[in-house]
Amino acid sequence: FLPFAKSALDGKSSFNAVHKKHTFKPKYQYNGKEVTKHFLQEILNILLSYINKSLNRNSKVLDFHHPHQLKEGLEGFSLELPDQPDNLEQLLVDCRDTLKYGVKTGHPRFFNQLSTGLDIVGLAGEWVTSTANTNMFTYEIAPVFILMEDIILKKMHSFVGWSEKEGDGIFCPGGTMSNLYSILLARYHFFPEVKTAGMRALPPLALFTSAHSHYSIKKSAAVLGIGSENVIVVKCDERGKMIPEELESSIRRAETKGLVPFYVNATAGTTVYGAFDPLNEIADICARCGLWMHVDVCTYLLTIFLHTLCHIEASSITWNPHKMMGVPLQCSAILVRKKGLLQECNQLCAEYLFQPDKHYDVSYDTGDKSIQCGRHVDVFKLWLMWKAKGSEGFESQINHCLENAEYLYHKLKSRTDFQLVFQSKPEHSNVCFWHLPSHVRNMPAGPERDRELHMVAPKIKAKMMEEGVTMIGYQPLQDKVNFFRCVFSNPATQREDVDFLLDEIVRLGREV
Repeated sequence: FLPFAKSALDGKSSFNAVHKKHTFKPKYQYNGKEVTKHFLQEILNILLSYINKSLNRNSKVLDFHHPHQLKEGLEGFSLELPDQPDNLEQLLVDCRDTLKYGVKTGHPRFFNQLSTGLDIVGLAGEWVTSTANTNMFTYEIAPVFILMEDIILKKMHSFVGWSEKEGDGIFCPGGTMSNLYSILLARYHFFPEVKTAGMRALPPLALFTSAHSHYSIKKSAAVLGIGSENVIVVKCDERGKMIPEELESSIRRAETKGLVPFYVNATAGTTVYGAFDPLNEIADICARCGLWMHVDVCTYLLTIFLHTLCHIEASSITWNPHKMMGVPLQCSAILVRKKGLLQECNQLCAEYLFQPDKHYDVSYDTGDKSIQCGRHVDVFKLWLMWKAKGSEGFESQINHCLENAEYLYHKLKSRTDFQLVFQSKPEHSNVCFWHLPSHVRNMPAGPERDRELHMVAPKIKAKMMEEGVTMIGYQPLQDKVNFFRCVFSNPATQREDVDFLLDEIVRLGREV
């Protein structure tokens, strides 16, 4: 129990009063149970205080400091590592300050990223997982967690319409890794010799994704040795959806160049616009051309949408519960239609882990399906939240976020000091818009106005971070100058928070 940390000899905290008599001694020379108990109680108090602040609209989203300020140290908080152990009182200060100077992503007025919210049941699940501190490679050391993962994956398969005879999957660290798995599996499916002989045994490959898809597709191609130049970017319409005819012509052009098409990534909820590619048309093209179809549902999870996938011959699906479902980071899964493919592609039968003569059903030793060895228990918090909410609770939570997006859309549409990037209603929870300060509103359309408008969002965002009462992201995209992107995934966010965001943008716009 905390054998190496020195006890503090000064200070007046309740924690310090308990353990001040304990000077630094060699391992296990004092009764650490009492010290451990009070240390963890103080940690719990810090966490509860942080949770209360995160849910309090009067608290800041961010107490911003520049990197050099944090590196130099602030009010007793130092990032430097000592040669001698710090006392436990200092560790408590460090824990408190780490949270103090971070970003409260669970705050109702944090709109910067999609993985937001602070689900208390999910948080409890994370605490239990860390306390268990086990690994997901074999049933013998993670029996309950392994079975939970199996049950959750089967539940996911049922949502996308896959039968019990088909469907496989694994939880992995984030949507990028899930997408990488999909390309890895597709390549092995068509060219199994790559596992042993490598890329030299294969023809030059080509894969296809929309111009608005996540950058992880190109990154995965680079990591897997296919090459980012062999990722063919397919044109999209003005709303950010892949154009099926462009996909077909891109496949034909790749073939004329001597490339071998094998994989298409369709996106269900693009990162910026929240657009859905036309999945049925893409599925038809993949079926005709004999290509692997992956659906990246990284950004959104919608119950109604997933039920439509049962009519689409998707070979694999990325599903990120840590986004619209609000599961604490990280929680992502790759679903694979062909059972056994994950095992065939990745297994190496390490004898110190995967002995075939164990006394239980070794099919539950799932570690050889993964490209990792050590694998964090990500499934428990999702399992616990699903128990707490049920499928209907998740659907209600998601619908609330969609209603917030529609509310913001109508507010922006009715105002002259804002301009929507798209006049049509948002497909889901992304709303993209410009703020038009008076000097920009009065300028005629043209390059000069665009240059001026391009600087508005970065200046407002900088001031917004310094004041710290709300946060929203911005970016340019293709021919569009910097615009704000508001994303909703936090069920604690209400309409009053949306109104507050717009008021803050207007106020800060006047200042800058």
